[in-house]
Amino acid sequence: MAKILVTGGAGYIGSHTCHRLLEAGHDVQVLDDLSKGFAHNVPEGRLNVINLHDLVAMDKLFSAKKFDAVIHFAAFISVGESVREPERYFRNNTGGSLALLDTMRRHNVRRIVFSSTAAVYGNPEIVPIVETSQLKPVNPYGESKLMTETTLRWSSECTGLRYVALRYFNACGAEARYGVGEEHEPETHLIPLILRAIRTGKPLTVFGTDYPTPDGTCIRDYVHVSDLAEAHLKALDWLMSGGEGGVFNAGTGHGFSVLEVIRAAEAVTGQKVPFQTGERREGDPAMLVADSSKLQKTLNWSPKYAKLEEMVASAWAFESSHALGD
Repeated sequence: MAKILVTGGAGYIGSHTCHRLLEAGHDVQVLDDLSKGFAHNVPEGRLNVINLHDLVAMDKLFSAKKFDAVIHFAAFISVGESVREPERYFRNNTGGSLALLDTMRRHNVRRIVFSSTAAVYGNPEIVPIVETSQLKPVNPYGESKLMTETTLRWSSECTGLRYVALRYFNACGAEARYGVGEEHEPETHLIPLILRAIRTGKPLTVFGTDYPTPDGTCIRDYVHVSDLAEAHLKALDWLMSGGEGGVFNAGTGHGFSVLEVIRAAEAVTGQKVPFQTGERREGDPAMLVADSSKLQKTLNWSPKYAKLEEMVASAWAFESSHALGD
């Protein structure tokens, strides 16, 4: 059993990971300022409402709990919002990570699993994307994550910090036994937006139908949130056992277009998806699909959810039971 701090643990992927860590027997504390997350996502007695920039509160928490490692999710995640408010994203995502790393150094916590993103690649020249692909983010969100990765790399080389950065692709789905799912406000992720359009009858907007893809819509690699939670557990165990850190892609290796996801949702629900088309969103790459063979071979990870319909069905079960976004 290890003592683990999960930043952003009241959010979507963070809360799933907390539950998985507890199942594995770890002692978990959550740090979240609840600007994006929800207290009801966190198991009772484990939430610490703290902002990463509050160094006094951070020091008190680290002094009291004596953590063995950190899993760092806390970040703003909306690509479109990052284009409109880049300063806010760098202050929160990169600046918050720097504050966390400073606190970790002061308290001699030397292991961290970082929630990174495929957005660090920008518009890739070769798909599927490998970890050695060129890093050219096309939006401030991706750049803010890449800047944190760069800090981790230099901290590792200069101070001995040991880290794993998981560059994951499009998280989706929900784990029924945890009772948590996607509740972003505002919601920007495709699958919950599709499901809300079905439930409410309010049309979804498909942004861009002229991309260089078979049907003209963006293609993404969808990976179930439970598989991502498992990847974080594997990464933590790897660091705790002395494994070599680094960056790893987390995805299924299969891409689906927006229209393919719409058809999958219609198959799962038996209902038509009301949608309209719009212009491309600024900062959206045409295609992001992972080569996750490094993660699979090194950390012995493999996605349990391979079928898009299964992932959509788990999201639909959560959406139906919670009636979100009316």
